[in-house]
Amino acid sequence: MQENHTERPLQPGDRAPNVVLDAITRQGKIAIDDFRGQRPVLVGLFRGLHCPFCRRQIAAMSELTGALQEKGIDSLTVVNTPIERARLYFRFHPLPNLLAASDPERVSHKAFGLPNVQFTEDETDWPRKVGISAVRSMRIDMPGELPQPMDPMTAMEFLDKADGYEITEDDKHMVATGEGQLVGEFLLDRDGVIRWCFTEAEEAGRHMFGIPAPREVMSAASNMAV
Repeated sequence: MQENHTERPLQPGDRAPNVVLDAITRQGKIAIDDFRGQRPVLVGLFRGLHCPFCRRQIAAMSELTGALQEKGIDSLTVVNTPIERARLYFRFHPLPNLLAASDPERVSHKAFGLPNVQFTEDETDWPRKVGISAVRSMRIDMPGELPQPMDPMTAMEFLDKADGYEITEDDKHMVATGEGQLVGEFLLDRDGVIRWCFTEAEEAGRHMFGIPAPREVMSAASNMAV
């Protein structure tokens, strides 16, 4: 298994590493190399299912599955959640045509260069460190889901309650080891070269908890020769 541990998230033009993970929505393993030489693939690397923002990011990515498949592009969702916990969640919250893999050790996130941000008292050196005061000053605006813009922690509590999501011991362990894990989506061509990406590390954190516009994803897909 290859781990890049790059100093920055991989960018368009970089060759994606091979990562082998346990499949959630089917038996066996899933590897990045399963797609190489076969079909392009959109790879979404998310925090665990304990993160309400990631649950929404995963659902948004799933909504594009059909349109991407029409262009000959597969999708792979990776979550920082233990396999049995993830299987239980998707059993009760199924998403059509979802191909998902479990990565509780965040091997894929490291291989693609997504940082695990360290929280500090007041020092911010994005994307390696961020001060708690900076986090608390952030405002998440989700019309229709949040009654008003909220700081990330308050928004998470509100969304978890709205979703009826109960945090388990598995979830607590994932939070303890990867609370600051940044996430991203990477569109790979059939040779495994990244052609487009969207990560929370970009734009000095302005993409935090965000979802790429569907038109942006589909435009990138349309510009790729399949």
